[in-house]
Amino acid sequence: MLHPKLRHFIEKEILPLTEIDAGQLWDAINLLIDDFSAGTKTLLSQRQDLQIKIDLWHQTHRTFDEKDYKKFLESIGYLETEGADFSICTKNVDEEIALLSGPQLVVPLKNARFAINAANARWGSLYDALYGSDIIIDDEDRNMVSGYSRFRGEKVISYARTFLDSSAPLLLGSHADVVQYLVDDGLAAIMNSGLKTSLKEPARFAGYRGSRHDPSSILLKNNGLHIQLVIDRNSEVGSSDCAGIKDIHLEAALTTIMDCEDSVAAVDVDDKITVYRNWLGLMTGTLSAHFTKKTRKITRTINDDLHFLDSKDNEFKVAGKSLLFNRNVGFLMTSEMATDSTGMDAPEHIIDAFLTALISSIDLNKPDGYRNSKTGSIYIVKPKMHGSTEVKFTCELFSRIESILNLKPHTIKLGIMDEERRTSLNLKECIRAAKMRLVFINTGFLDRTGDEIFTSMHAGTFPEKAKIKDYEWIKSYENRNVEIGLSCGLRGRAQIGKGMWAMPDEMASMMREKIKHPQAGASTAWVPSPTAAVLHAIHYHLVDVKKSQEHILNKSKSTLDSLLKIPLKQYAERLDEKFIKHELEKNLQSILGYVVRWVEHGIGCSKVPDINNIGLMEDRATLRISAVHIANWLTHGLTNQAQVLETMQRMARVVDLQNSNDPLYIPMAENLDTSYGFAAAKALIFENHTLPNGYTEPLLHAFRLKHKSRTAMTSE
Repeated sequence: MLHPKLRHFIEKEILPLTEIDAGQLWDAINLLIDDFSAGTKTLLSQRQDLQIKIDLWHQTHRTFDEKDYKKFLESIGYLETEGADFSICTKNVDEEIALLSGPQLVVPLKNARFAINAANARWGSLYDALYGSDIIIDDEDRNMVSGYSRFRGEKVISYARTFLDSSAPLLLGSHADVVQYLVDDGLAAIMNSGLKTSLKEPARFAGYRGSRHDPSSILLKNNGLHIQLVIDRNSEVGSSDCAGIKDIHLEAALTTIMDCEDSVAAVDVDDKITVYRNWLGLMTGTLSAHFTKKTRKITRTINDDLHFLDSKDNEFKVAGKSLLFNRNVGFLMTSEMATDSTGMDAPEHIIDAFLTALISSIDLNKPDGYRNSKTGSIYIVKPKMHGSTEVKFTCELFSRIESILNLKPHTIKLGIMDEERRTSLNLKECIRAAKMRLVFINTGFLDRTGDEIFTSMHAGTFPEKAKIKDYEWIKSYENRNVEIGLSCGLRGRAQIGKGMWAMPDEMASMMREKIKHPQAGASTAWVPSPTAAVLHAIHYHLVDVKKSQEHILNKSKSTLDSLLKIPLKQYAERLDEKFIKHELEKNLQSILGYVVRWVEHGIGCSKVPDINNIGLMEDRATLRISAVHIANWLTHGLTNQAQVLETMQRMARVVDLQNSNDPLYIPMAENLDTSYGFAAAKALIFENHTLPNGYTEPLLHAFRLKHKSRTAMTSE
């Protein structure tokens, strides 16, 4: 039975946009909840049983034998038997997923402004991204207090022209020497020498706006991604540019994951209705956000598509917004949004899947106007699935929902998050279970490492977090994901993705490091902001992902045995007390900085300063790894409860100072006994062994609800 508030929202705001009969729908939803609640509980119980067996095995096998360990995992069904080779059969997939390679944003769906910004991040200003980031830095810039620096602007333009020379080279000379662009049979350029030239590869010209002899914009295309030269000789920048270029816009975030999960703090029916209402606004194209910036009132809406003329003056459109996925919640949590026939709160993921599909069906049935999917598909990313049985269960849930909503079979497409150990080890079989629906797989260091530590908690001591990346398993994990995805036919049908760059202010470092993702055969990778999406898009111009994938298909493959090697600290790796103290301070400061915002402000994802005041994107994945890492050190005696608690109290003062400019922030250090944020952080560490697979949601939700209840009573 649905909560009255949720039922009212569906009845008044969603169903009028459909042709679905409300009376039949309520009965179908109740039956759906009953049928899939029991299965969800069974799968969660299986997870718990497997973990108990693994813990016991490690506790009774202090001398680790890799062959025995592998046989043990096979004997309990944790390691599945791998079947014959196959290829996925997914149909009706939009080109942004199946054919193109580019950046991907992940944003909390609860925040309408963030959601709109991400949807609009399909396009972004290269000039703004370069000018506002640390990619271009020099001594003169450091002395600039405010206003436009022409010196810095010239460096931005020089960088951008070099980019054009590599992505759309001219037959003669450089784009830096162009004084005029015009359109003949294709793109022509008049050089400062008076010579006329064209593109070295004419096919990279896609279209234009304005007149042929005085275009207002030029559209180029390289590796499937568009580049738009915006020309305006009357603008501040364009008036001083030899070619009159005001800006260069890059096609950036081809796809965006609108997140209901790790980056969202939604703990009750009111929170979830906000999430669903934002998804409804995205699917209808009506979502807007109103806010004030420096006394100026601003309204944000979703961008329209862009119109251009080709070389024969035929009009065509280019997508103006990102293609949207919805990341539903995992299997773990139940919600007051609905109850099953026994009166128990229903699994939240069932409601998420149903509401996502119901609202998305409005997009599919529109005759014209704004459309998310041009191929008639609904895209759901499902996190935290453990093994192929859970993937199969999700596909069965989707099939039932399709039947209820009269959707064609396999309309709902599935993205598998390869971030749990049991899924990584059995990825081929997970893909097989979803071969008619699969459109996405990815890797993610943070959740994957958190699950690695929790699963093998009793195997031994893990090294410090930064060093875990140096062990063999992580390279095998990253490589096997791509190798298995390609061998299962994802190329040309689905995305293969890589994880998040967590430092939104460190763009120069991102540009050095994240090019490795397309080089590794990933057709997409996560970025923390629209600015980062624009900059990361440069990598997909520099790297032809299809060629990277061809190379990977022909090279030797990573082994399962290397993935099974648990990254334990070696006996020779002595950690002195000073090092342990510093590692605890880093971990506990990040935990407190994130948890206090989650519990007391309802912020599920934000840029949280670390102990060195470097802003890091934190969500439940980063929290999980930090909490379970300290729990591992407690388990194996590298630290103790008294040291951890003393460090937490000191770090509470650090976090208080970092948040001192926030008028809504309540200091923890002065209120240790009453701070729900501090209490939640303590519980996440000292009660970590009781949390299912180390997931943080149960405790975070409980403390957030306590805080909301206390706030409500105070306001009364």
